[in-house]
Amino acid sequence: MESLVTVTERVRWARGLEAETRAIVEMARRPVSIVEICAALAVPVPVGGVLVSDLVDQGFLTVHAPPPAFGGRPGPAVLTRLLDGLRAR
Repeated sequence: MESLVTVTERVRWARGLEAETRAIVEMARRPVSIVEICAALAVPVPVGGVLVSDLVDQGFLTVHAPPPAFGGRPGPAVLTRLLDGLRAR
């Protein structure tokens, strides 16, 4: 869920998107995490993950996975970004 998503060039041909998926596309014009998307849409993380996954499958979003974490836990930089994002809301 620390992964960042961004729009692809194909998004300019996206037509008829639902309100939630349109909102995701707008947010992803800059790199945005799936957790940030879920917070903005007020949906549970699994629901946001499915919405993002559908847009990836359609070629409208690209997922940028974070670097591997030591010991399977997020590093301080990731936690700081997460806190900053939550405080900005």
